[in-house]
Amino acid sequence: MADPSSYRPKPGQIPDSPGVYKFRDEHRRVIYVGKAKSLRQRLANYFQPLTSLHPRTATMVTTAASVEWTVVSTEVEALQLEYSWIKEYDPRFNVKYRDDKSYPYLAVTMNEEFPRVQVMRGHKKKGVRYFGPYAHAWAIRETVDLMLRVFPVRTCSAGVFRNAASAGRPCLLGYIGKCSAPCVGRVTPEEHRELAEEFSDFMAGRTGTYIRRLEKQMMLAAEDMEYEKAARLRDDIEALRRAMEKNAVVLADATDADLIALAEDELEAAVQIFHVRGGRVRGQRGWVTDKVEAVDTAGLVEHALQQLYGEETGDTVPKEVLVPALPEDAESVSAWLAGRRGSGVSLRIPQRGDKKDLMETVARNAQQALVLHKTKRASDLTTRSRALEEIAEALDLDSAPLRIECFDISHLQGEDVVASMVVFEDGLPRKSEYRRFQIKGRVGDTQVWHGEGQDDVRSMHEVISRRFRRYLLEKEKTGEWDAEGVVEDPDEAGRPRRFAYPPQLVVVDGGQPQVAAARRALDELGIDDIAVCGLAKRLEEVWLPGDDDPVVLPRSSEGLYLLQRVRDTAHDFAIRYQRSKRTKRIRTSPLDAVPGLGETRKQALVKHFGSVKRLRQATIEQICEVPGMGRKTAEAVVVALAQAGPAAPAVNTATGEIMEDDGGGTA
Repeated sequence: MADPSSYRPKPGQIPDSPGVYKFRDEHRRVIYVGKAKSLRQRLANYFQPLTSLHPRTATMVTTAASVEWTVVSTEVEALQLEYSWIKEYDPRFNVKYRDDKSYPYLAVTMNEEFPRVQVMRGHKKKGVRYFGPYAHAWAIRETVDLMLRVFPVRTCSAGVFRNAASAGRPCLLGYIGKCSAPCVGRVTPEEHRELAEEFSDFMAGRTGTYIRRLEKQMMLAAEDMEYEKAARLRDDIEALRRAMEKNAVVLADATDADLIALAEDELEAAVQIFHVRGGRVRGQRGWVTDKVEAVDTAGLVEHALQQLYGEETGDTVPKEVLVPALPEDAESVSAWLAGRRGSGVSLRIPQRGDKKDLMETVARNAQQALVLHKTKRASDLTTRSRALEEIAEALDLDSAPLRIECFDISHLQGEDVVASMVVFEDGLPRKSEYRRFQIKGRVGDTQVWHGEGQDDVRSMHEVISRRFRRYLLEKEKTGEWDAEGVVEDPDEAGRPRRFAYPPQLVVVDGGQPQVAAARRALDELGIDDIAVCGLAKRLEEVWLPGDDDPVVLPRSSEGLYLLQRVRDTAHDFAIRYQRSKRTKRIRTSPLDAVPGLGETRKQALVKHFGSVKRLRQATIEQICEVPGMGRKTAEAVVVALAQAGPAAPAVNTATGEIMEDDGGGTA
């Protein structure tokens, strides 16, 4: 691990101008490329104390052994050079999007004497017009099959074309009218190229002209009593309309735009792009990336734009690019896009109307893509096996931990403290085994701590003690480990719980203090055959009991990914329980403590007095005036309200304003 101060340039050596910089490791490999308006200011940020750097940035600067830079004239040049170097060096600490699938395009080979319509993948070629990308190749073929009725362009390969020309006989499509058969001279090269141009124009969104022209021809044929021709034109119009329906109209103003949306978590990000041409979604594509560098949403958007348009020119870069967040230097990025297109490009965030609605659809697709990516990664048997083996090796376990239990604590400023336990078996969640705990400050019959000074460490000690105390009770009861054994839980109103099956590994959400508390709880119970570790979210480090230094798993490790997934699942489960308890507590009324007072009479009281605050100020006689209220019940209401004390003031969560409780309240 290198010390960044060993290769830090002197401030006077770094120019205060735009440029691109490269960090290299001890083997002279480029590990990170970045750009800056001011190289001096940007590079100074990397040589701060390591404790003040983002964990991923700290890892990068300690891996590097040198830094170098190149000065450019403008920020646009810096953007171009950054993209070129990222493509050339493939730095390990730069975000790199990878296509989640190889998307097919509909291509028209205008660079050939007889242009051909076909499905193409991979790198784009000069002189070929592309439409898409599409999600599936069959979607392209369905569209083309409908359009060949009207635009009978060649679709055959070069070999088939040559064979038909030498035999003087067209292929089947030529006989059924879905090819103009230029191979046997039915049309001239010029006429066939015109057909290909019309096909391309229709696919580019200029549809109205052809539909109106065919409708006019159909009406003229009908007037001339050429009914067969009119019927054929009618079928052609219907075929074109069906082809148009496959790309539904989403924007009414014939917009040409790309909409880019992101879904991200702490570890990965998914990008989805909808290509809208002529107001219709003509294609869709997506990428997924590991967040290997410290980057926010704006930075991810900038990387996506570089990936998407870095090798595109002309009309393939649209007039409008809609994004969820603008890059840090949006003007330079817009200028770079305009340079790729050859004319102005609008880069903005949609604020209202159809474009904002469509952006929400793209965002939902991005979220689904991220979930699908994680699900595929987690469900693969080979990947799960490798993850468990990596965990066993990193934690020095005797065998792979086939059952992992993870615990997390959740509270809101010390109130409604709860804990969660999630179970993963063979690397997959076992939801039927999930458990929730309400932290009460007790372990068995011993008072451990009071409500004052509640903290995660003591809560972790309690929940681990409670979970494994039940395990020991069941083990003592049966004399063996019974996977189907049930234990009566005195802390949970006697409801049965299955705690008899022990894990091979206990994971806690936290660092050294939480791990020490969990280990101490197990030691107090005499359990020494269950491994314990903690996963600290800030640095994604794995802590073991008694160790001063964490275990650092590789960023690409499947074992780390599984531990993170287990930890995040426990965190989400705890948060949901804590929120439900808080909501229930907020909705509780002092009138709930009055015996025999049902919901109907509670609502009648609140309606009569206007609020619980005014009801608190009422006398017994005034309460008796409410229909259905007797004196005995009125006295019980007064006593309950007096014991409950004054309620906390209501707060408008949108403005932070304290509201007077003079209006309607809740019972």
